[in-house]
Parts: sequence; structure tokens; C-alpha cells
Amino acid sequence: MITKTAISATEFELVSGLEIHVQLNTASKIFSSDSAAFGAKPNENISTVSLALPGALPKLNKEVVSKAIRMGLALNCTINQTNYFDRKNYFYADLPKGYQITQDNRPICQNGYIDLVLSDGTEKRIGINRIHLEEDAGKSMHDQNDRYSYVDLNRAGVPLIEIVTEPDIRSAEEASALLTEMRKLVRHLDASDGNMEEGSLRCDANISIREEGSTEFGTRCEVKNLNSIRNVRRAMEFEFNRQKELVSAGGVIVQSTLTFDADHGTTAPMRTKEMANDYRYFPDPDLPPVYISDEWLAQLKADMPALPKEITAKLIADFGISNSEAVIFAEDTALLEYLNEALTVVKQPKSLINWLTGPVRAMLNEQQLTISSFGISPLQFAAVINLVDDKKVTQQTALQQLLPAMQKAPGSDALALAGELNILIVENRDELSGFADQVLEKFKPQVLAYKNGKKGVLGLFVGEVMKLAKGKADPQKINAVLEEKLK
Repeated sequence: MITKTAISATEFELVSGLEIHVQLNTASKIFSSDSAAFGAKPNENISTVSLALPGALPKLNKEVVSKAIRMGLALNCTINQTNYFDRKNYFYADLPKGYQITQDNRPICQNGYIDLVLSDGTEKRIGINRIHLEEDAGKSMHDQNDRYSYVDLNRAGVPLIEIVTEPDIRSAEEASALLTEMRKLVRHLDASDGNMEEGSLRCDANISIREEGSTEFGTRCEVKNLNSIRNVRRAMEFEFNRQKELVSAGGVIVQSTLTFDADHGTTAPMRTKEMANDYRYFPDPDLPPVYISDEWLAQLKADMPALPKEITAKLIADFGISNSEAVIFAEDTALLEYLNEALTVVKQPKSLINWLTGPVRAMLNEQQLTISSFGISPLQFAAVINLVDDKKVTQQTALQQLLPAMQKAPGSDALALAGELNILIVENRDELSGFADQVLEKFKPQVLAYKNGKKGVLGLFVGEVMKLAKGKADPQKINAVLEEKLK
């Protein structure tokens, strides 16, 4: 019996590429007018085309092509201005035609890349081999009946783009970072909602190993239908370790398709992997080639929004904010639009940014709202910021009283409402001086502690004066009055 000398686990490296399936958020399906909305009753969004009835012909949805091109531009791809559809022949229990309309030899986008920033701050470039258009399959359900499987064809024909990376991924962290960036990007470009739990974003991971220093690729196994970023990471780590142990023990990796058991964190074989020629691709005779004119491509390029990386850099340069603050706006299109509109009237932009990334963000989380459902327009909010910065209302009072009141009175004027609430700061130094005297008389031990060097008790005095002033006083002025009396 011949045994193979065990190889240390440190002598292996992971080699992986992802196939990322993105459901595009068009109103209708890729080749028919059926609704592509998620959540309908079973088999509600179907037609002669999605049922593949005799004589029913597909017709391409132009918006699908537009969204695919936008993704290709964002991922630095070459756009193939002439491309076409192919038939992929395979047994699909939940796709009535018995084949899938996809793109094989001539996809819409090719040869791109995406730059990732990893947790240690290093950058990693992942190549994008291709982006192709295709239709989704329906959904088989095996738990509805003891004897039969049911099929829901609502998803059949929903438009997909498949983003295929080069085998440039070397760790589970890189795969996780890549998927996170892709999800941000499809949402930023309004190509998809990116909800993995609803199947809008799914991923297959091709995983192999090789000895470190080798340039040859190993035998890959494909883990199918990973539905969360966490599961992609777990599946990749498990499969990497499984392959290392198998090869180290003298075993051989068999090219196969695997499923991932999320409960146990393990992979298991589904079938041996088919080679590409098993699919018998050929051009779909029912669909003409897709021609993208120079004029249309130029218009799509001109209409491209700034990408998150560009937005982050600009915010940092314009306002001197941190990268983490800038990323909050770069990743939330609605919040960025809110900021830009408020900036047209706010007096101190940095105050606005601090409010939106701090107390307002916390307020929205607590109320389970988004900035779009906040109930206070950007111009109204800017007026509140100006009141605080002009020392007409304290920040605490604005947060606790003015903003909640404005949410209940849509369209209200900030200054007028502050007056009605009787929260405008009263500029009466004699009154503040009297309040300060009362507080210092009440807290004589703390006054003595302050004079003995315990300066932190000043905050207690300020808070007590603010209570007597019913929140209608400038904390800085209270601070100045107290310090003068305590000298």
C-alpha cells in the first residue's frame, strides 16, 4: 500500500471564484409582461410565455439590458454592444420550457474588476470575468404534500444577471467583503434590492486548493445557492478545511456540486459536476441579437450616478469628516439625497453631518424608521440645526421636544413651533445668575469639592441650572456664569 506524505495545512492556499446571481428589480419579467414582484400567491404572476405554451414567443425587456449595462460600467467591464441569447439545455423541474435562456459565448459585459478594502486596510482587486443576462427558474416545494411536489412559477422568467468573478479569492474574508460590496452596489444603482433572504441575491462558490507557490489550479467543487454572506464564509471555511484534510490523507478531490447545511455548517455532495458542453448551448432562435447603439451607451454612461467610493472621497475632501462617517452617506442613497438638500440652507454643514450620523440615526433606529419616513423634510431639519447653532434652542430640547413635535405636525415651521412650545432660549443673565446662586447654595459639599480640584462636578451644576431654566438656556452661558461665581 502506497501512502502519501501528509502535507502541512499551512502549505495550502484557497482558490475561489464566485457566481453571484442578482434578481433585477424591474416591474416585469425578462421576456414577458408578467409581474416580477416578490410575495404574490403561488402561480399568480404567470402567462403563456412563462408557462412555455406552444406558440408563445419571448420579447426582451429593455430595462433589463439597461440595468445590466449600469452594473457592467460600475464594475469596469467592457460592454459588448452586440450580444445574444443562448439556450442552456438541462432538466429544470421548475422551468416549463426544459431549458434556460441565458448568454454563453457573447455575454453583455466582460473583463472588469472590483477593488475591495479588507479589514486590515489592505486593498484587493478581484477580476470580473463576465456578467450575463438570463431568466430565473421557478420554485419547487417538497414540504407541502406527503406524496407530491408542488411548483410555483411566479419566479420563472424573473430577470437575472450573473456576475462571474475570476478565481482571485484567497480567503473567506475576501469572499465576504466582495459580496458585501456587491450588495451595496446593486442597491446604490437601483438594480436590485439585494435581499438574500428573499433570493434577490444568491451565490455559488467554486472552491479549490493548491500548494502555496503553485500556479496550477486544483480540482474545484461548487457549493450551490448560498443565501447569506455569513453562510458563504462558513461554507468556504469548511470546504477549504475538508479539501486540505482529504488531500493531506492521500485522497483525491472529485469535481462535484455541493449543498451547504446551514444547521451543521457542513457541505455534502449533490451530484458530480457537469462540464459546460453537457448543456448543449446554442443561440436561441426566437430572440434576435441585442444591439446597443453608441448613442444609448453614451447616454447610460452620462446618467451613471457617482459610485460609493467616489462619494466617500468627495465627502471627506469637502467637509473633513472621517471615512466611517462618509461611508454612512455613500451606502444610503436616500440619506445622501437628504443631506444634499439640507446643505442648501444649513449654516454649518458639519453640524448637519454630526446630527445625521449621530442623534438622528439613533432616533430613526429607535422608531424603526428610515430617513424617507422620518416625517421632517430636509429643509425643515436644516432650520432646526440653524436654531441650535444660533443658540436659540438647545440641542437636547430640539431632540426631545422640537423634532418629535415636528413629526406630529408635518410641514410646520421650526421657529414658530419652538415658540409655541416655549422652548426658545431666554437671554436673561440676571435670571441665570439667580438660578446659579440657588444651585450652588443647594450643593455646598460639591462646591467645596470643586474648589478642592474635583472639576467634574461642574456638569452637575450646569444640569441643575438647566432644570431651573426649563431647558431654555444656553449651556455655554450657564457654564460661564457658574465658573465666574466659583472663582
